[in-house]
Amino acid sequence: MQREIAKKHRLPDWDDLRVFLAVARTGSLSGAARALGVNHSTVFRRLGTFEKRLGVRLFERLPNGYVRTNAGDEMLGAAEAIEEQVMALERRVTGRDLELRGTLRVTTTETIGLTFGPPHLAAFRKAYPGIAVELVAANERMSLSRRDADVAIRPTNTPPEALVGRRVTRIAWAVYAPKGRREVDAFAPGEAWVDVDESFGHLALTRWVSARVPAEAIALRANSMTVLREACRAGLGLALLPCYMGDGDAGLRRVGDLVPDIGVDLWLLTHEDLRQAAR
Repeated sequence: MQREIAKKHRLPDWDDLRVFLAVARTGSLSGAARALGVNHSTVFRRLGTFEKRLGVRLFERLPNGYVRTNAGDEMLGAAEAIEEQVMALERRVTGRDLELRGTLRVTTTETIGLTFGPPHLAAFRKAYPGIAVELVAANERMSLSRRDADVAIRPTNTPPEALVGRRVTRIAWAVYAPKGRREVDAFAPGEAWVDVDESFGHLALTRWVSARVPAEAIALRANSMTVLREACRAGLGLALLPCYMGDGDAGLRRVGDLVPDIGVDLWLLTHEDLRQAAR
């Protein structure tokens, strides 16, 4: 009988809490499945088993997603505190790894991952063949504290104080036109542009364009600098692009001088606990 009671009331294990946190943060089973790298049915089954063992519902299943109950709100605070301790322990253990082998998970933006990163990753692989790099190229920022990644190659003028690293370079920006267009007055009436949409999050870039280009001149808005580069090359409109994208594209040419107001530093960052890890 005591064994059955202990089994019924045993504390949740870390995998239970990981599933709970993923659902709480994404608000859906599919989002949690993507975050955890498992399938939808696994998340559904694990969450149901967890709630049954606790004897309480942690989420209300609504048409627009999963919403935490009062019990779920209480669980969230406790689960995040446990997560912080587990991640800190994992970082400390990993930070003592002195071998130049294993997996290194790197996160950076889509544009850097596509254009600027590959030659440097190839050189890194040649120098350290025992290290396999997992590159996550996405504009959403991943958490190094939660070990979503080991290293971030991040454009920012204000790197987080919790991270350590070094400034790699300064990213310059300029206006670009298709290669075949020889004479361009970028701000002439009727000149078409392509621009980022509101979700992109680069406020200085958005302000610079909106201050100089009327809304009716914007032929395309997109949440991807890669899309803007391709649209510019196709002749849809001028584009303000980072120079590592524009200068290296044979189908584009720079219009005018560098834009000084929106330059940003490129940082190589990791968590303090991992700075001594050989990888």
